[in-house]
Amino acid sequence: MDKIKQVAIVGGVHGNEFSGIYLVKQYQAAPAAAARPSFNTELVWANPEAFRANKRYLHSDLNRQFKLVDLANTALSNYEQSRAKVLNAQLGPKGRAKTDLLIDLHNTTSNMGACLILTQAGTFYNQLAAYVKMVMPEAIISRDEDHIAAQDHALMCTLGRYGVLVEVGPQSQSVLRHDILELMHTMTQHILDFVELYNNGNLPALPKHTEAFRYLHSIKLPMNEQGERIGMVHKNIQDNDYQPINPGDAIFTLFDGTEIYYNGDVTVYPTFINEAAYYDNNLAMSLNEKVLITLE
Repeated sequence: MDKIKQVAIVGGVHGNEFSGIYLVKQYQAAPAAAARPSFNTELVWANPEAFRANKRYLHSDLNRQFKLVDLANTALSNYEQSRAKVLNAQLGPKGRAKTDLLIDLHNTTSNMGACLILTQAGTFYNQLAAYVKMVMPEAIISRDEDHIAAQDHALMCTLGRYGVLVEVGPQSQSVLRHDILELMHTMTQHILDFVELYNNGNLPALPKHTEAFRYLHSIKLPMNEQGERIGMVHKNIQDNDYQPINPGDAIFTLFDGTEIYYNGDVTVYPTFINEAAYYDNNLAMSLNEKVLITLE
């Protein structure tokens, strides 16, 4: 059986997402909480300099630096690009990693609750999703699969042989919320419990079908020809992550009062609505379709 022998729990890839940083600190102070008999757990603080500067990153988004070609490019040498190479040596190397499962902890300012994000397909991921949803019904399963090989993914979680993101919100940047930290801890514990059961061949009967949301594409805030924002997310959409948007629903309101309507042909489900970190790219939200994860 394909056993998971080495797990890494990573916090603080983004320096102003505090829950992951402080959950790693919590586990460092009480290592038994992150330990299970069948595997070793490494606790990693990914971007300490960005945290000390109270910024998402110093020079580049660390969570976009892990393509295999970029890790091999010595000309990419700013702080986050260099830090990615250090983390690759510590947890990877990518493609033949010593880390079997990498759990990457993140916060969002969007009202997404506790979300397990899967970036690759496969039986292990399907079973993990089914287990987490079964024991934590409020959990959201997100499939952010773009059907490319792991070496072409830029996300840190793809350093491991398997990798997932735990994305929890809403939480403002550079603050802590008790309820959000608890949600992150709960989901992380369920993932660790799953791995222990998986390693020992003791998984319970899992549901054959698990609801999930699959990423389609992102849409931008309304802008004029000069690249200036001329509107905002509609109040009916704000904070309604994972709630349906139907064709014809208002999704933006312009500053002159005009409403902009969703012109797609099918119902979609928004996530990362009005995420603060994405304003530098003027991204308003991601759109998803509802799918079922089916166990063989």
